[in-house]
Amino acid sequence: MPRSNYGILAGCFALAILAAPVSAQNKTKTLSVAGNRMEIQVERLAGDKWVPVDPALIFDSGDRVRFRFRTNFDGYLYVTNISTSGSYTLLFPRPDTGEQNRIRAGTEYVVPETQARFRIAGPAGHETLYWIVSPTAWRSEDGGSHSGYIPLPPPPEQKATPPNMTPRCDDTVFRARGDCVDPTAGARELDVVPPNLAGIPAGKQDLMFLREENKAVIASPEPLRGPVVYEFLLAHK
Repeated sequence: MPRSNYGILAGCFALAILAAPVSAQNKTKTLSVAGNRMEIQVERLAGDKWVPVDPALIFDSGDRVRFRFRTNFDGYLYVTNISTSGSYTLLFPRPDTGEQNRIRAGTEYVVPETQARFRIAGPAGHETLYWIVSPTAWRSEDGGSHSGYIPLPPPPEQKATPPNMTPRCDDTVFRARGDCVDPTAGARELDVVPPNLAGIPAGKQDLMFLREENKAVIASPEPLRGPVVYEFLLAHK
């Protein structure tokens, strides 16, 4: 099929969405754990195959990536991005990456869920992806609940390019297995909340950030009481 190139960041592109003949079927599995748990797995396109990689891997410019996401609870998912050039963009849901953001317990989702993939580009540094997960439908101003897609607030006003340090390889990991990884990359607690996300009624909840093989695991000992926001740093040259 013809390949379409969608720029998802204004000005200097840091991630681009490329349409491609990729199967993105959802798979249902059982997650047995107390409390709530979310898993993120990064995959890189190698030839014509998607290969799971370390969440902290330092990607090359031009790499094609996608994410697998799974929880042990029903809810809603949003993913936004602040690039190394300072641009803010909604990555999911949107027409070219999939508009159905309802998630079901034990079901594995691919982001983007359409026949597309993200392309790494732009200045070296860390893409900051914000994952917003809500166990319940958000309430409208009139008190009603939304059963489908609920748009996020508009992006903040564009400001100067944020400081972004060049990713550094962990020498110990590189010597042990040959992978160039940045220990600061991957899922972690929020550093700074974008102004347009500050109004999300996120529940005050302690989250644990773990690593299981090539998966980033975000867990809460107790069931989530409301939306949670955390960030995923994607390092690239």
